Amino acid sequence: MNIPRIVIAGTHSGCGKTTAASGIMAALTARGLKVQPFKVGPDFIDPSHHTIVCGRESRNLDPFMMGEDGVRDCFARACAGADIAVIEGVMGLYDGVDGSDCSSTAHVARLLDAPVILIADIKGMSRSVAALIRGYAGYDPRLRFAGVIMTKGGSARHKAMTTGDLPLPLLGWMPRSDALAVESRHLGLLMGDEDTRLRQIGSFVEEHCDLDAVIAAAGSAPQLPAQSPSSGGSSPRTTIAVAMDAAFCFYYRDNFDYLRSAGAGITFFSPLADQLPQADAYYFGGGYPEVHAHILAQSPCIPALRRAADAGIPVFGECGGLMWLSRSITAADGTRYPMTGLLDADAVMEKRFVALNYVIGTTTATSPVFPSGMRFRGHEFHYSRTIPDSDVRYLFALERGIGIQDGKDGILAGSVLGGYTHMYFGAAAAEALCRQITRI
Repeated sequence: MNIPRIVIAGTHSGCGKTTAASGIMAALTARGLKVQPFKVGPDFIDPSHHTIVCGRESRNLDPFMMGEDGVRDCFARACAGADIAVIEGVMGLYDGVDGSDCSSTAHVARLLDAPVILIADIKGMSRSVAALIRGYAGYDPRLRFAGVIMTKGGSARHKAMTTGDLPLPLLGWMPRSDALAVESRHLGLLMGDEDTRLRQIGSFVEEHCDLDAVIAAAGSAPQLPAQSPSSGGSSPRTTIAVAMDAAFCFYYRDNFDYLRSAGAGITFFSPLADQLPQADAYYFGGGYPEVHAHILAQSPCIPALRRAADAGIPVFGECGGLMWLSRSITAADGTRYPMTGLLDADAVMEKRFVALNYVIGTTTATSPVFPSGMRFRGHEFHYSRTIPDSDVRYLFALERGIGIQDGKDGILAGSVLGGYTHMYFGAAAAEALCRQITRI
């Protein structure tokens, strides 16, 4: 497999990595290249910007959740038909799980044998920039560095003071531009379809970066070993309706691929506006139900979803989906909004995050959604706290992660399951889910 590829890595979170990566993607796309975007780690928001910019679905690359072979497989599948791959890193270049190398940007760069461009925030620095870059470039000799792009630059004099005695080629020097800063809210940046400023950043990167050198660096990546072709989707044996709108928009796109390969036909709908479609199961991902709670409280889907649950049709909610399946959401201003009431619990928004962690768990019993003893991995990140009734039944036992409380996650009520874990399915969980659905 011979695909030009480059990793855009940062010195730390907030260094301008997303701006640089999205700008490079936009500039390459403007030149007529088919750019396949990726994001290291479990993040949902940055990929939404990549997808808007490139017109191709951005994919997560996360060895902790996917395994190293899973990273290679995802990369190969997603790059079909692409001219170049641009991989945005996570946090600082060497920051992995619990301070280790696992799932760091460096880890993924090594797995894909991809050259690295280091993004260095130079605000408040001069000659020390060279020492900083030298430290990053020399820390892991297994990495191949293509160069450095400096961000948050000041005056022409500042440029002169920061670009001497560099250990790596200077591929760009980007002055600070408040106009290009993307707005944030409690879970991070606004989604890609809510803030379009990163779409206009391509010309900014073209002006301040050596895009030809970036393309050449990506083209220097060696050929990767061929991956075994993934099985294509079989004839649908079941239909899963997936909520997809501004309230429910956090999904790993690989999960849809795995579900289709396992025999699921997928249809998308909006609980904010649509009637509930007919399906064999319903899947509500994470997102921002608290932002849209006033609309969701009047959703036309609620009566039909209650009837579906009464009929034993599987309903699965993750994080925001858990909140939607609960009795109510209490917003940060204290306003309480009724939700579907399918689970005996209430969600309350807090002022800071309640959980941010990778998850490892096991299902403790057979349910209409998953079988007993199924191992899974995923991620949790939320500002809400779910308060369940004392007699609720939990399906997930977590050996890593908080879940709803004390390592217990996945409230099960009949055919309805809701938890905080954003599960990365993989082939096994997707097959198990489809198998359970078809048995109903």
